Amino acid sequence: MYEQFFGFSHTPFTKNINPVQLYPSMAQQELLARLYYMVEHRCFGLVIGEVGAGKSTTLRSLYEKLDPAKYLFIYLSDSSLNPRGFYRDLCRRMGLEPAFLKSDAKRQFQTAVMECFQSQKKTPVVAIDEAHLLDHRMLEEVRFLTNFQMDTLSPMTLILMGQPELLKTLSLSAFEAINQRIDIRFHLMGLSEEETRSYIQHHLKTAGCHNAVFTEEAMKLIHQYARGIPRKINNICTSCLLHAFAGSLPLVDDHSVKRVLMTEFKTA
Repeated sequence: MYEQFFGFSHTPFTKNINPVQLYPSMAQQELLARLYYMVEHRCFGLVIGEVGAGKSTTLRSLYEKLDPAKYLFIYLSDSSLNPRGFYRDLCRRMGLEPAFLKSDAKRQFQTAVMECFQSQKKTPVVAIDEAHLLDHRMLEEVRFLTNFQMDTLSPMTLILMGQPELLKTLSLSAFEAINQRIDIRFHLMGLSEEETRSYIQHHLKTAGCHNAVFTEEAMKLIHQYARGIPRKINNICTSCLLHAFAGSLPLVDDHSVKRVLMTEFKTA
């Protein structure tokens, strides 16, 4: 469709971009550095950011760079899990046939973590995404996982990632024990206006296009609406390209962006 019209070699602004081709924003580079620190020092880390800010994308970059001979990476994002299913899933990710009962699966996982760390010389890295959706029962199980962190030589890394409401939950007195055990905290903010401009141009370039497709005013408007959130930028840019293609317009200007925002994103 519009790819050929604009001379793209592949579709820009997709979530399936190769981690190597990701736009290196300052905030995401800092987050990646914090994640490396969490992994290397076996910390309990908390990452907060709005939906679409790039938390999961940055975590994917971390995973791609970790040495599988040194780290066992376990990613969980099923917020509907109950405690029993949680431990059974963790056991499966560690290559075990999980026990049926929660208490047995819990002990099984605990033993497997120590075996992995002490005998296999590998650090388990458990990353729980969408953690703001976890209910109170599940957060209690997270507290159990942090018990590992009380040892002077913790055998694992635990990373919680979620939207800002997770901070409110953890600030409750019921979860003070979890809150106090967090070693590293990071709030991933949106891109600046300059970074949004560079982000758009970077995606066009990685798609094989070296021509100006979005005007300066268009990119400024996109930033204002998206507030620098990469996923929102991607969605708006894709809609703008489709709009321009439908009208045989070689450029996306501010008028095109305004029209797209009014018709597709319901802004005045």
